Amino acid sequence: MDKFLSLQLFVASAEYGSFSRAAEQRDMTPSAVAKSIRRLEAEVGARLFERTTRSMALTEAGLLYLENARDILERMRETEEEIAQLQHSLKGTLRVTGPLSFGRPFLNAACARFLQAHPQMSLQVDLSDQYIDLLDGHYDMALRLGQSDLPGLIAQPIGESRVVLCASPEYLRRHGTPMHPMQLAAHECLVYRHPALGDSWVLEKDGERHAIKRKGRLGSDNLELLLEACLAGQGVIACPYWSVLPYLHAGRLQAFLGDYAFDRKALGAQLQAVYPSTRRATRKIAVFIEHLRTYLNEEGMSARSGEGA
Repeated sequence: MDKFLSLQLFVASAEYGSFSRAAEQRDMTPSAVAKSIRRLEAEVGARLFERTTRSMALTEAGLLYLENARDILERMRETEEEIAQLQHSLKGTLRVTGPLSFGRPFLNAACARFLQAHPQMSLQVDLSDQYIDLLDGHYDMALRLGQSDLPGLIAQPIGESRVVLCASPEYLRRHGTPMHPMQLAAHECLVYRHPALGDSWVLEKDGERHAIKRKGRLGSDNLELLLEACLAGQGVIACPYWSVLPYLHAGRLQAFLGDYAFDRKALGAQLQAVYPSTRRATRKIAVFIEHLRTYLNEEGMSARSGEGA
C-alpha cells in the first residue's frame, strides 16, 4: 500500500474516529485500514492512536502527525489541480471567507459571474464578521478590508476603498445636512464597532484635522444592520464607499462632507485578498483575485470612481 493512500486513511480514521467508517469511504475492509495505520506507526516509531474495544483517540504524536498529514494531502491536491490546469480549463474548488459586509454590495454578484465564466470551478464562500485564521487550512483565501501584515500570509490589493459619510434624505430633511465636521456632534451616529475606527471619526481638509467622538443609540459590529437603520432614517453612518454605492445611485442615501477626507487608516484604504504564503498564488487563486479586481473596476466601486459622490 503506497504512502499517499496510508496518509489518506490515517486522516480519515482520525476525522471519523473509526477504522470502519474510514474503510467504508475507500471501499476497503477495516482490517486493511488498521494494517495501514500499524505500518505508519512502525515508520514513525510511535503510536498514533490509543485504541480500546469501544473507542479510539489520537495520541500526542498522532495529533502532530495529523496536522502535517493534512498539509501534505492539501498540497498534493493543489499541485494536481495546478498541473491539470496547465492543459485544461480552470477547475476545482476554491474556499473563500470574508466579512458579511462584502456579500450584498459586490461579492454575491462577483461570485455568480465567476462561476459563469468557469463552469468547471466550484466556490465555497463563507461570510462571517469573526476573524478567521487562514493557517488552519480550512480556506484557500480570505477577503479583508485594510492592511494585513500577519506572518505567514500574503496580501494582494483588489481595489481601493474610502470611507464616506451618508444618511437618508428623510433624516437630512428632519435634522439638516452637516456642512462642517464639528456639526456631526449634534447628530445621531450609527456606530460601527471596528478595531480600526477607535472612538472618533477623524476628517481632514487643507491640513486641518477634526476628531468627532461617535455618539449614538445604535452600535454594532455588523455593517449590514447599521445600513438598514441608516436607510430607515435612524442616523448618519461612516462606511466604505463600495458598501453604499447602490443606495447612493438609487437616491436612498445621500453622501455629505465629500470635500473632507476621512482618515485613510480608518477601515483601511484597500480591499485585499489574503492567502497563506505556503500555498503560493495557485492559478485558481490568481484568477479569482483578478476577476474581483475587474468586477470592482467595471462596477465603479473603487475610490477613484467615487470621488464625486
